[in-house]
Amino acid sequence: MNSVAESRTAMRSCGAGLVGLEQAGTELQIAGWVHRRRDLGGLVFLDLRDRSGVLQASVGPGWSAEEAVAAARELRAEDVVHVRGTVEPRPEAARNPEMATGDVEVRVSELRLLNRARTPAIPVRRAPGEELPSEDLRLRHRVLDLRRPELQTALALRHRMLLATRNYFDSQDFLEIETPALTKPTPEGARDFLVPSRVHPGEFFALPQSPQLYKQLLMAAGFDRYMQIARCFRDEDLRADRQPEFTQIDVEASFVGPEDVYRWCEGLMAALAPVVGVEAEVPFPRLSYDEAMERFGSDRPDLRYDLEVRDLTAALGGLEAPVLRSATGAGGRIRGLLVEGGASLSRKQIGGVEAAAKAAGAPGLLWAKMGEGGATGPLGRFLEEGTAERLGMAVGDLLLVAAGADLTTSPALAAARAAVAEAAGLRRRTAHAWLWVTGFPVFEEAGGGALAAAHHPFVRPAAADLPLLDSDPLAVRGLAYDLVYNGAELGSGSMRNHDADLQARILEMLGLGRDEIEAKFGFLLRALRSGAPPHGGVALGADRMAACFSGASSLRDVVAFPKTTAARALFESAPAPVASDDLAELGLRLAADPGRE
Repeated sequence: MNSVAESRTAMRSCGAGLVGLEQAGTELQIAGWVHRRRDLGGLVFLDLRDRSGVLQASVGPGWSAEEAVAAARELRAEDVVHVRGTVEPRPEAARNPEMATGDVEVRVSELRLLNRARTPAIPVRRAPGEELPSEDLRLRHRVLDLRRPELQTALALRHRMLLATRNYFDSQDFLEIETPALTKPTPEGARDFLVPSRVHPGEFFALPQSPQLYKQLLMAAGFDRYMQIARCFRDEDLRADRQPEFTQIDVEASFVGPEDVYRWCEGLMAALAPVVGVEAEVPFPRLSYDEAMERFGSDRPDLRYDLEVRDLTAALGGLEAPVLRSATGAGGRIRGLLVEGGASLSRKQIGGVEAAAKAAGAPGLLWAKMGEGGATGPLGRFLEEGTAERLGMAVGDLLLVAAGADLTTSPALAAARAAVAEAAGLRRRTAHAWLWVTGFPVFEEAGGGALAAAHHPFVRPAAADLPLLDSDPLAVRGLAYDLVYNGAELGSGSMRNHDADLQARILEMLGLGRDEIEAKFGFLLRALRSGAPPHGGVALGADRMAACFSGASSLRDVVAFPKTTAARALFESAPAPVASDDLAELGLRLAADPGRE
């Protein structure tokens, strides 16, 4: 709620959290929930809450009707009430600087109970330091959970972020165009949610994994600049940063190159910065994919602190440590992190860093602490005289080492880097670290010599790498890029294949036959052959952005009704069984149905 006037309705003069000293002496109507009740005998204090905040109301003889006093004494937490009263300054000793409305109270003349609440299954009001109930319990009682000010603040921030996004892209001459929610099943990297057609038995729609193909069709149709706040659906395993349905800020434009997309995205982040409370100094730095993986072990490195992965093969390759010798003998490298002051970490803390590396796929980490008497630890006993000095390892430092193929050591060291930065409390050079990672590979290995799309099948290869499509496809770099903020990927995009023959060739390299290509992507190829312009764009994760900007630890804190990591909606108990008659109407029958043939 932005102002007193804008929050006025038939039952309220303004939001509870908008009342201040400037309204002293004014009679107001306030409606909301009972946040807390304190009965002092002859006087009852009520904290009334709505999404604008909390306001103290006092009910007592002398200014309140008798029925109001009686009703106030019967109120319970989360009852819904309407009061009429006069705004009065609180006595100086009774003012509460922790409340936005802490200088005033409403002396209630009339009180009406609008709805009685059952005893809440989970508390909405928490004492300082009190832990939240378990997440499953909160999701089962999501309506109560959503009354918490933290969640209401996060969802309000999300609203302002998306409003500012629309306004920004409108100022850049983009059109918001809605694309279908019932579409054609096509492989885009995750499993589709399928929707059976009642009208066409045996045939299915898919919920869109993204508007990718439709926005390319719009470019072929001549809509030079498109954007959409789009709902997307992917039937994939969930994590804290994944939901089966999510929202993305989808952007596409014609006659552009990567620099245009960078400029628009940076302009958007600069426009959002004052709205969501971050800093966004443009232009953002850039790293190639290869450089990011080499220096940080990750294609979304957190650049808030200075700690880089180092190639230690030359320095440590001659040591007698069996693990190191085995790795280099198999063609691997020795890479590691030198953590200044890290020797202060306890064995338990280092164990936590090791656990993070193992969870990322490493067999383990070797480590050494440098003390006044020399190096200690599993690696320390192998360090030869002078090795620590050559590494630049000083007293008080910690060395973490992983050995093997880069595909194993890179994610392990990236996980170790994040874990040790937190454990050691490394000094951050900035609170808001932005980064473009560019030049992603077009393909990745899918096993058995097959290729898979590293991003998606529509990324345009860099012109210089086109000759490598036949000879060394894994070396082909694409005009693809990711926007990273504080180690989180906020968005991903690329230039697209506007040449139909090149697009068909890439689909064939991904293992699709010509008939399958025609069946699944014929409509796209026909659009490209109609005279499609060069085009490209980006998709920014709205949920991820809202979580990062609000400081939420999970996407579930910025989504009103999220799913659990088991893909269940606990509040409404979904998914749920469907009656056999309803399935039959769709031409379906469960394989476990006793009546099946």
